Parts: sequence; structure tokens; C-alpha cells
Amino acid sequence: MSALPFSDALPVPVPQEADPGDWPVWSSPEAAGWSTSALTDALRFASTLDSAALMLVVRGRVLVSAGRVAARFNTHSIRKSILSALIGIHEAEGRIDLGATLDALGIDDKLGLTPREKLATVYDLLCARSGVYHPSGYESPWMLSIKPARHSAGPGTTWCYNNWDFNALGSIFRQLTGADIFADFANRIAVPCGLQDFRPAEDGSYVTLPDSQHPAYPFRMTARDLAKFGQLFLDAGCCGGRAVLPPDWARLSVLPHSEAGHRGAYGFMWWISREGVMFPSVVTPPGSFAAFGTRGHKVLVMPSLQAVLVHRVDTDQEGTAVSDLQFGRLLARLLRAAPRH
Repeated sequence: MSALPFSDALPVPVPQEADPGDWPVWSSPEAAGWSTSALTDALRFASTLDSAALMLVVRGRVLVSAGRVAARFNTHSIRKSILSALIGIHEAEGRIDLGATLDALGIDDKLGLTPREKLATVYDLLCARSGVYHPSGYESPWMLSIKPARHSAGPGTTWCYNNWDFNALGSIFRQLTGADIFADFANRIAVPCGLQDFRPAEDGSYVTLPDSQHPAYPFRMTARDLAKFGQLFLDAGCCGGRAVLPPDWARLSVLPHSEAGHRGAYGFMWWISREGVMFPSVVTPPGSFAAFGTRGHKVLVMPSLQAVLVHRVDTDQEGTAVSDLQFGRLLARLLRAAPRH
């Protein structure tokens, strides 16, 4: 069990492992309009969970940095929101056509795709609406539990959080751009946004899957770097006054393109709050959106509070996890510390 005591969290003196790096820091929660006592309660609650790192950035300055914020943990499915950002850059530059079909792109798989499945477009995959339920891999137990029977839906007709779509998009990205996903992220986003820890050669890898020819592409990243990725979307694709992402893409990505039940809604590989619905036990601030990784990894962007919250779990350790219910209870406590929203 990880411990995140408030004595290890900014703005009080922190150990090296909780160092937020080159982020500017608030002098106190009250200086940002937040409550020290409520943050203390939230961090005490986090200490009862498998939370390995917690970072809260408000108006571009760190309010809380606790735990192993400089540790490179697997981001798991947060990788999908990262790829979405890269697709937006190359779509604007004319390399990726969202209307292109799998058939036109020559995309197939080990068991063969049917003509109907090949009618799915890049846009369908981006929205998790391909209708292609071919075996994939690198899937959590929840993803496997919700995967429909193959051929049960036509392209574009049904939303399903489906790793076949996300992994095939990785293959399409590399085919159309000629770029390595991890090197391109470093060049296009990490460097211009000042991510201080990401190393493309060491922190990204392609995972070959036995049932599909489209590999997964996990990233290993630190909480303090993921906070900058979230801040990029909070700032509508800009960093340091420079447009890193096409502004329209930064907005379109986090619109509710699909209904996602008790998880809210879904955009371009981002989860979207729907009328406060996103996590159990908490009403999420209006306009919030997030990247999720299995077992408790979260990058939650809350525009109404001008805040980015990053939560990490050491999922290299077997059995560690923070459920959505537990995270919702933690978020509810953190929001009690916030100004009225």
C-alpha cells in the first residue's frame, strides 16, 4: 500500500521523489483559493489507497505534488489520448484522411476482415465506433467483458471501447506518416511543451500480440510530464504561446461524440464528463475530460477550475489498483478543497 501523507506534499517541504521538477509552485493552497485542511483530508484518504503519485496543477502552478511524481510508470490506455493528439497534428498537415476506409488503406488482420468491416473509416476508429471486433490484445478484464460478438455491429453504428480500434490506429498512423509514435511524440509534443523526463527510445515500446497484427504501443511517463500533457489540452493546444496542436482538434477531441453510460461520454480517445457523470461517488466539474489507464491511472482536466489532476499507481507491482469508485471518493475530497465551481 502506498502512502501519500500531506507532509510529503506541496506547498510544504517535500522529499526528492515528490519534486515537481520545473513546474512553478503555489506558495500555499489559500493563495490559489483552495483549502489546506480539505487537501489534507484528501491526501490522508489517498494514503489508504494504492496511490503512488498525485499531482494537482491549478492555473499553471503546482498545488499538490505527492508521492513518486518523477517515476516512469506505464500509462496503459492514456497512450490512446496521446496518439489522438498526434493524429490531429498530421491530419492538419494532410497526411491522415479521417474519411479513409480500412479497405482504401489496405488494413487487414490475422483472421481477415470482411468487406463490411473494411468500410470503417479512420474517424470511426478514432471515436471507437468501427464495428470491428476482431481479436486484439493488451486489454483489461473490463475491456474483454464488454467486447461484443464479432460482426454484431456495422461501421460507425455502435460505440464500444475496443482495443482493436486503438491498436489499428497505431498501425495506420505509422503507415501514413512514416513516423515512429514515440519519437514523433517527443518531437511534436514533449519538446515544445517542456516535458522533462520522457525518453522516446527507453519509454516507448511496441507490444506484439498473438491474435492481431496491430501491436499495442505503451508509454512510460512521469506524473509531472503527464500534467504538462493535460495542461496542453486545458490551454486549447497551446504551450508557451505556441500552438502545438491544431486549435480545432484540441476542442473537437474532448467533445462528447458518443454516449458512454456510467463513464460519461467519449470523444477522440478521451473520456468526457456528461452532466457531472464520469466517476462513481462524485459530480465531476462541468466540461471536464480525462485520459484513463487501467488500475487507476488518470489525467483529469477540469477547465472550470483551470486545473489538471494526475493520479498514478505502481502497476508494475502485481495486484495494485485504485478503482474508479475509490478515485471518485478521492476526487470528491479534493473538490471540497476547491473554490466554488
